Amino acid sequence: MARYTGPKRRLSRREKVALFAKDTEFIERKGAVPPGQHGNARLRRKVSEYGIQLREKQKARRIFGVLEKQFANYYKAASRSRGNTGSRLLELLEMRLDNVVYRLSFSPSRAGARQLVSHNHILVNGKKMNIPSFQVKPGSTVAIWGKMLDNTQVRKSLESQSTLPSWLERKATVGKVLRAPSRDEMEQGIAEQLIVEYYSR
Repeated sequence: MARYTGPKRRLSRREKVALFAKDTEFIERKGAVPPGQHGNARLRRKVSEYGIQLREKQKARRIFGVLEKQFANYYKAASRSRGNTGSRLLELLEMRLDNVVYRLSFSPSRAGARQLVSHNHILVNGKKMNIPSFQVKPGSTVAIWGKMLDNTQVRKSLESQSTLPSWLERKATVGKVLRAPSRDEMEQGIAEQLIVEYYSR
């Protein structure tokens, strides 16, 4: 299960937006200065159309914690399916098990949700599932089990005031996927059309 293990704030600075909750205050305070000693000089460069498309693709990839090859495979699957390719791509990313665990507020971050899944703390339809990229189907139940039921971080996340998306419902530590999300219920900070244009070159 390959994943990015390097510095995360660097990614937020590169994409000029807080990709992770802990970076929000830093980006607001310091501004969107690219990483590295020549970061300020990069702000003056004119970005090409290709560069804009590339940055949008990288931002989406990093928000969901997906590496390049896997993201390209998601795009291929989306382009083969009916309907809007960009919306379908985001739907595939939203329906990943680690993202569903995050959306159900079992964890305060997608990275934490991924860890819950990969460490065998999540049940899907009553069966243990440790694959973060597993595609959850509408009607499926997702639950925390074992010793993680009493975990302080999990409890704190469950007690937070975050609003649950309308395509999900949760009772205590058991959640259910009611349906696939519509575009306005998915990640709002992504311009998926730019990603489609990137791969359509």
